[in-house]
Amino acid sequence: MTSTLRPARAAETEKRPGRWLALCVLVLAVLLVAVDATVLGLATPYISEDLDPSGTQLLWIGDVYSFVIAGLLVSMGSLGDRIGRKRILLCGATAFGAISVLNAYASTPELMILARALLGVAGATLMPATLALIRNLFHDPRERSLAVGIWGATASAGTAVGPIVGGFLLEHFWWGSVFLINLPVMAVLVLVGIRTLPESRNPNPGPWDMLSVVLSLVGMIAVVYAVKEAATHGFTPTMLATGLLGAAALWGFVHRQLTMPAPLLDMRLFRRRGFSGAVLADLLTVLGMSGLVFFLSQYLQLVQGRRPFEAGLAELPAAVGAVVAGLIAGYAARRLSVRVVVSGGLAAVGVALAVLTTIGRSTGYPVLGAALLVVGVGAGFSFTVTADVILSSVPRDQAGAASAVSETAYELGAALGIALLGSIVTGVYRGFAGPAGTPAGAHESLGAAVEASQRMAPHRAEALLDAARDSFVHGLHLASGAGAAVLLGTAVAAWFLLKGQELESDG
Repeated sequence: MTSTLRPARAAETEKRPGRWLALCVLVLAVLLVAVDATVLGLATPYISEDLDPSGTQLLWIGDVYSFVIAGLLVSMGSLGDRIGRKRILLCGATAFGAISVLNAYASTPELMILARALLGVAGATLMPATLALIRNLFHDPRERSLAVGIWGATASAGTAVGPIVGGFLLEHFWWGSVFLINLPVMAVLVLVGIRTLPESRNPNPGPWDMLSVVLSLVGMIAVVYAVKEAATHGFTPTMLATGLLGAAALWGFVHRQLTMPAPLLDMRLFRRRGFSGAVLADLLTVLGMSGLVFFLSQYLQLVQGRRPFEAGLAELPAAVGAVVAGLIAGYAARRLSVRVVVSGGLAAVGVALAVLTTIGRSTGYPVLGAALLVVGVGAGFSFTVTADVILSSVPRDQAGAASAVSETAYELGAALGIALLGSIVTGVYRGFAGPAGTPAGAHESLGAAVEASQRMAPHRAEALLDAARDSFVHGLHLASGAGAAVLLGTAVAAWFLLKGQELESDG
């Protein structure tokens, strides 16, 4: 482990009163973001039916949140270090709740995409602030590992609560109701957080450089957009120009950080092998899993015919596995080693994704449930330990920026995964051969095909659905296979990058 924290060890052993109650408030923010991400997947078929987006618009609805949040996380994490992490967390939570209302009442695909983008702006303030506050609340390494485990377990619990609560709402109310559940969580977070959360900031932060903020935002969005366009339409002049713009903006951002006396992000952090290895592992892991996560709810509902609430329950094993693994990950990493736990977890996820390449339209739930359980356990071990490594590698004054790097890797991986693996599913799906009279819109998404079938003669409707579902499942096979390859490769890389890395064990 790096020695960054060692000189301040004596001062850091004091345990802050009320830290566990404050942690409860922080995990509410995590729950807010996790629930929002999972309910969108369940609501996608209903959004498709009501707003009638094209296949490209549907992908934008799914990934524009990640695009924006990835571009702003570093800036918002650095802003929290400067103006106060409690302040930015409470302001962000309030905005998150208000913008959720706009999501709920969006009436066109374009307005929905805008609402998701604005939600990304608010969401960018939440996750870095929660991890940074944990770094400042818990000075004892073992307590901090447990707190990070609870933080991660809550995120995983949100992936379970979201589909179940969302499924119940979708069966009884319109799809916009799944976004309104953010409001009571936000209200509790703000009201309780005002009293329980301590304020913390960098005492010598330097100015917040707006040019760096713009370079980061433009660079991230342009690069991810270029990847998405390349995966969907191939190499076009527009895609190449956008990609070059993004690369130039990111180069400018890095160069500016290296020359500024008080940068938004200290690029020297990446010289630490443990820090860089943990960030890379997070990015590639989410990239490999995101295609499955985004399309799983559609598979359960539109291919296997499950109701929304039943589909939510079907996804529960992944969340249960992640919660259990997250709570014991710190202990396991100290008993075995960081690289054993991280690499083993990633390899387990890779194997489970490989198993999912064999599922069909009528695959029994035991196979699917077992695979999801393994995915959850493996991801829970990996994400919890890498988050602990990242937090422990930096001084407390830089906790916000370092946490933002971790979250940027997560969101960038999600955006790239949906763009690349999602485009695989969409591209394969669009190639299905429907019966005579199949509307062109049925090739845009599986939800559109289901809607179109309701206006066709019974025998043609059945032929359309059979062809569309078979094509969708084939695309899911390819995306799962690609994800498995990414995860297994990442497991090997983590084994070497995290060699010798240890979690702190002395208080």
